[in-house]
This record gives sequence, C-alpha cells and structure tokens, in this order.
Amino acid sequence: MLVALLAVAIGATVLSGLVTIYYDVPRQMGKEFRSYGANLMLVSAGAEDIGKEALNAAEAQIPAKSLVGLTAFRYETMSLNRLPFMVGGIDFLAVQKTRPYWGINGQYPKEKGEALLGQTVAQTVAAKVGDRISLSGSDSEGEEFTARFTVSGILQTGGGEEDCIFIDQKEMDLLMKNSGLYDFAECSISANAVELEAIAKKISDAEASISPRLVKRVTTSEGSVLKKLQSLVWIVTLVVLILTMVCVATTMMAVVAERRKEIGLKKALGASNKNIVKEFLGEGLFLGALGGVIGVALGFWFAQKVSMNVFSRSISFQPLLAPVTVLVSVITTGIACMIPVRNAATVDPVIVLRGE
Repeated sequence: MLVALLAVAIGATVLSGLVTIYYDVPRQMGKEFRSYGANLMLVSAGAEDIGKEALNAAEAQIPAKSLVGLTAFRYETMSLNRLPFMVGGIDFLAVQKTRPYWGINGQYPKEKGEALLGQTVAQTVAAKVGDRISLSGSDSEGEEFTARFTVSGILQTGGGEEDCIFIDQKEMDLLMKNSGLYDFAECSISANAVELEAIAKKISDAEASISPRLVKRVTTSEGSVLKKLQSLVWIVTLVVLILTMVCVATTMMAVVAERRKEIGLKKALGASNKNIVKEFLGEGLFLGALGGVIGVALGFWFAQKVSMNVFSRSISFQPLLAPVTVLVSVITTGIACMIPVRNAATVDPVIVLRGE
C-alpha cells in the first residue's frame, strides 16, 4: 500500500507541477521574449510625423498591466566632424525597457549634454567614452546650431543603431525648436498574438493618424514556442498518469493476492461481493486522495524549482489546481483499482479456506 501511495504521490506531483508550469509558461515566456525587443510598432498612417497627443491616445488603448514599455523615436541629420550622421532623440529610461538587448560600453546618458554613440560612429570619428563632441545642423526654422555633448557610452547592437548617435528627446526638441513630433514608436507588450491583434485594432480605431504594425518575427516565434512547450507538458503529464495507473494497478493486484485468505474468510462469515468491492475500492480511493494532497504541495515545490532554474523567476500558485489534482488522482486510482477489485470479488472462499 505504501508503494501504491508513493506512485500516486509522484504522479500527482508531476501533474500538479507540470500543469502549474503550463499555465505560468505564457507569462514567463512573455517576459523572456520581451528581452528580444518590441512586438508592436506605431508608425504614421500618412506623410506627417506622429504627434504627441496621437501617441498618448494610442498608448491609452494598451492595458497598463500588459505594457512593458513604449519608446518614441525621432531622427534628424546632423554633422559631427563635418560628417553627416543620423541623430536619434529618445527617452533613455524607456528604451531600456523596449530594447534591453542594447549593449553599452560605458553607461546610458543620465545628465544633460550627454550622448550615446553607435560603435561605427565612434570608430569613424575616433571617439571614446568621456570625449567631448560637437553636433551641428539646422533647426525647423532653418537656423544653424552647434551643440556640445559628452560621450557617456558606446552602443553595440550589431544592427543599424551602431550608425547613429542618440541624445535625450528633450534636448532634440530644444535643438530643432519644435516638440511633440516623432518618426515612429515601438511598444513592448506582454500579450499573445491574438491579444496583440486586438490591441492593434483598438489603436487603429481610436487614432486614425497612427498605423499599428505587429512585429511578426517576434509574435510568431513566441506563439510557436509556447504552443510546442504546452503540447510537451500535456504529453508528459499524460504519460506519467498512465504509468501511475499501471503502477497502482500492479500494486493493488499484489495486495489482493496477499489478502486472498482474508477475503475468503470475510465471505465465509457473510460478506457480500459488494462489501469486498467497497473495502478495496475505498482503500484505493483513499490512497488517491492522500497522494493527491501530497502531490499538490510537492508539485508546487517542483514547479517553483523548475521556474527558478529555467526562468530565474518565481511561479504563481494556482488555487483551483489543488482540488483538480486531488480529483484526478482519485479518478486515476479508481480506474487502476478496477481489475484488482474485480479479482477480489471473484475469490471463492471454499477454495481459499481449503488452502488451494
């Protein structure tokens, strides 16, 4: 009986743990995929730049609990050492949420008058962290300007950002003498493909001047990985439940074989087949319930260990999973006991008591 209890407890532990992971995987994987960048782009629906009011209206359509970050970008052409470069005005705190993969040699600009140079730009003008640079260009009114910046960091991404210079968005507005204008914005949203499409539609309906576009390579990859992981969890869970059922059935068969004399004696004293069935089935169901309770506790511990080792984040407990685990354990044990219970009911007391 101890072996049967152990089998049920292990099965319930795996069931509880894997199902907990199954329901928490989308949240965990969503956070992991956010490290690969934004999954929704906001671009102008026409030839004009995106206005601040329009961007705020679009942001209001995104659920606050799902929004990881939103960064607006504005690019202007300026000269450095008489060479033309693209200069981007961004919010450096916001971009760390939407582009966490950016590698910085040095640090992000924190003070006024600091700039972030792409690696290619830094190599072209032979600049390094701490150097002073001068950016010159023409503002929106056609007037020439020159501004001095300190290089706070060198940007390494392996992409087109290395060909650009980045300064604070507010300083860009001051230099260009206009504010609240953006080329595009990118959003990092913790949501699946269906939810993202719904958000994009809400933004499109609410603000006609903005055209939302899903970053397909991110959303498609995320959905594909999640689907495969969840399928794997169900397959493993099903296999474990079948193995648990076989183990319990085999163990209960051994229990019935060992207690044949006891069963024969009870029948000789007047016990009916119904009484024998109730006794053994009751023992089996009790083992299932007890193993399920043990499995709920151990399953959460198992899921927590897996989550910490794989995602380095704690997992959330699913309260409704506890009664479901116990119920599945009881049902599994009950099915596994059918054949042993049937054998117990067919024991002939005359043959058993004669020692045959």
